[in-house]
Amino acid sequence: MTNNFSLISTSNRSLHVQVARSIARRILSGELPQGSIVPNEMALCEQFGVSRTALREAMKLLTSKGLLESRPKIGTKVVNRAYWNFLDPQLIEWMDGLSDAETFCSQFLGLRRAVEPEACALAAVNATAKQRIELSEIFQKMVKISNQFNHEEWIEVDLSFHRLIFNATNNDFYLPFGNILTTMFRTFILHSSKDGGVCLNEHRMIYEAIMAGDSELAREVSLDHLQKGKHRLAETAAS
Repeated sequence: MTNNFSLISTSNRSLHVQVARSIARRILSGELPQGSIVPNEMALCEQFGVSRTALREAMKLLTSKGLLESRPKIGTKVVNRAYWNFLDPQLIEWMDGLSDAETFCSQFLGLRRAVEPEACALAAVNATAKQRIELSEIFQKMVKISNQFNHEEWIEVDLSFHRLIFNATNNDFYLPFGNILTTMFRTFILHSSKDGGVCLNEHRMIYEAIMAGDSELAREVSLDHLQKGKHRLAETAAS
């Protein structure tokens, strides 16, 4: 293993974010193992070509995401994977390309199956009149796009549909999952949409159940929609 880092290039992204991303990807890939001590401040500043201020901000950011911790007389250590904040959208973005798409999508589907059916059930009961109107407008766009199929347009409207459902729970603890969808959903759809299909009928059943205020049916049809057999994912893959 090498602890050498590349010089940070000038870009629109803040220097400390660039540094944090570089270190994070080394950690997430296992190149910087759990429990290992990262190089000291002087060495990192020299390797990245940044100031101590930028480096310290980067280390604070990584600490806030559960990747690093500082200990007196020991230094800055990579934290055990169990404490990493995998629900952080920025951390998810930094993970891009570090694992194979099949594993990524299978794990993401497992998360969706655990929370999304209940979100649909809550949305059926708690959605406001304004949110129901918005959901109706989004579904009509889905119908239109499915008739004149455009993959990019479908991804955007599909994302809007599911994100609105999490918002329509009107439960603050479900809102972060809507944000996670924004980060991960595109990769999932590109890899797992069965034969490039759009599952319009499944979306229609979810939409109609929510609009009817039928929480049990909304939960049931959402769970059915999230079965692996409806996606290009192996049934034996880990959830």
